[in-house]
Amino acid sequence: MGQATDVHPVGEVLDAGSYTAFVIGSAIYYGSWLKEATEWVHRNQAVLAGHPVWLFSSGPLGTEVKDTEPQPKELVEFEQTIKPREQRIFFGVLDHSHLSFTERVMVKAIRAPEGDFRNWQAIETWAASIARDLG
Repeated sequence: MGQATDVHPVGEVLDAGSYTAFVIGSAIYYGSWLKEATEWVHRNQAVLAGHPVWLFSSGPLGTEVKDTEPQPKELVEFEQTIKPREQRIFFGVLDHSHLSFTERVMVKAIRAPEGDFRNWQAIETWAASIARDLG
């Protein structure tokens, strides 16, 4: 039931028009997608609007999203401009050893939990549903 896929960082996608569908994701950093991912979507907006697109974000830490937790602000715009078939937010991972001193101080100040909170079953189920849709 699988589909042939290419997996690339957005900076390595040279010809977006050569693809028939897109699954685009970004980490959430301070309530936003990473700059590189947002800029890539903006540059390729015309192509994306004419193809099936799924979006995902990775970033909340813990095991539940609070209603007050800000969602990536770009998703509202993307909903209007490229009309993704679906958007998902998956829990992320925080490893203090990969953070700069400033980032560690900020993470400590907001008491962000360290650990790997990704739910691989949910991710795999979502990926399988995309493959079925494209089937």
